[in-house]
Amino acid sequence: MNTFLGFGRPYVEKHYNKTGQRAFLHMKRTPKPKSEDSSSNTGDPPRKKPTRLAIGMEGGFDMSDEQCEYEEEVTLVILPQFLEIQRDGLSGLPEMVRDRVSSAIDAILAADSASRKQEVQAWDGEVRQVSKHAFNLQQLEGAPRIPPCGWKCSVCDLRENLWLNLTDGAILCGRRYFDGSGGNNHAVQHYRETGYPLAVKLGTITPDGGDVYSYDEDDMVLDPNLSEHLTHFGIDMMKMQKTDKTMTELEIDMNQRIGEWELIQESGVQLQPLYGQGFTGIRNLGNSCYLNSTMQVVFSIPAFQRKYVEQMEQIFHRAPSDPTQDFSTQVAKLGHGLLSGEYSKPAPEKEGEEQKGLQDGIAPRMFKALIGKGHPEFSTNRQQDAQEFFLHFINMVERNCRSSSNPNEVFRFLVEEKIKCQVSQKVKYTQRVEYILQLPVPMEAAQNKEELAAYEQARQQAEQDHRPPPELVRARIPFLSCMEAFAAPEQLDEFWSAALQAKSTALK
Repeated sequence: MNTFLGFGRPYVEKHYNKTGQRAFLHMKRTPKPKSEDSSSNTGDPPRKKPTRLAIGMEGGFDMSDEQCEYEEEVTLVILPQFLEIQRDGLSGLPEMVRDRVSSAIDAILAADSASRKQEVQAWDGEVRQVSKHAFNLQQLEGAPRIPPCGWKCSVCDLRENLWLNLTDGAILCGRRYFDGSGGNNHAVQHYRETGYPLAVKLGTITPDGGDVYSYDEDDMVLDPNLSEHLTHFGIDMMKMQKTDKTMTELEIDMNQRIGEWELIQESGVQLQPLYGQGFTGIRNLGNSCYLNSTMQVVFSIPAFQRKYVEQMEQIFHRAPSDPTQDFSTQVAKLGHGLLSGEYSKPAPEKEGEEQKGLQDGIAPRMFKALIGKGHPEFSTNRQQDAQEFFLHFINMVERNCRSSSNPNEVFRFLVEEKIKCQVSQKVKYTQRVEYILQLPVPMEAAQNKEELAAYEQARQQAEQDHRPPPELVRARIPFLSCMEAFAAPEQLDEFWSAALQAKSTALK
């Protein structure tokens, strides 16, 4: 495996000096068989299955137990001559230069990457809060006695993904997942009918606790009184054993399968891979599809191409000593990665493996770390809204373009509103600058209303019969109808009229 540490290529750390020359560090890791006295013959126990969404931490993924040992060879490469100097061959340099180069090499080798710095924070899950219902939960008298095993949903026949409502003792199945698996939504339907807020996932209860979900708080929570709440139903938490996957384990399994989601296909259609300039994919860094889709669109716009990609060399030359914290550098690097075609090539064929025709794409970890730094949402690996991220990106561009051309101008437009008091007939005009046009979607304008009605009827019938839902039918609504709904007059009740000095109605 060859790893480039330097600024010689985009998507690697790199440094320019004032003369325009570049240098990068080339580290070659060559695997070699373990010796006979290696751990394979020491009787070490097998690697434990991860129980925590973390890397290099107790209970998480153990990255230290490698299948082979490595010999590392570090080489300093001077560009554009591609002059290679072995690390142990620096003795011929002047003492001052040798010390500075050696210090730089040691710093690069010791530094953590942007992705490593955020791995534990991003993948270790969120800290669960104590539920507001934990200390005053209502539990009904005459509740049923719950056996320690052999549970079944009281509405359907499911025996997995079952939740015990901690108020009345109802055992019901969980939510249906996007692929039709999971449950039949009976537990959440029970909450909507009764308002009983807390449920614990059966099969996850151990002396240490269990998975508790709060429906009105819409989150996994902690219940310090879980033992008492379970005793109400005859369940001794100290004698319970885990028989089902926790929500964290399900999340781990899903993220382990991310590597298998190599190609997204339309239903029944085999997609044709494309390569070259403008056809570069972005890897999902963990629920980062909002960032990927937004930046693909942004760099399809000529103004952003001119600002960051065509001026990339000048931006790199002006970059500070720490380019990881420079917004323009990271945006230019991302733009070059998307548009150059350098990372949009078929994956090399491997011996004994079928060629799948997939490209490696790019993984903009430094860009994500920088643009999300200090933000309560975009610094995490939770799903986010693409519109909110776009506005956040626009604000970042605005702050970093105060003394130069601003590509945001292509998005900027003016919205004017006219408000007319229905009593005094006086009018007021207001104007505001916008970057996005939020259009309502008038469902009553759908052109396939009969098809939608048939689908909804089939979906409800499938729920009643506990069958998979029918193929999704989407509403077809003309774009012009959305524009007309946006511009349509809107009546304002309880409007304060400055002309009347009293409340009235108005038309906006």
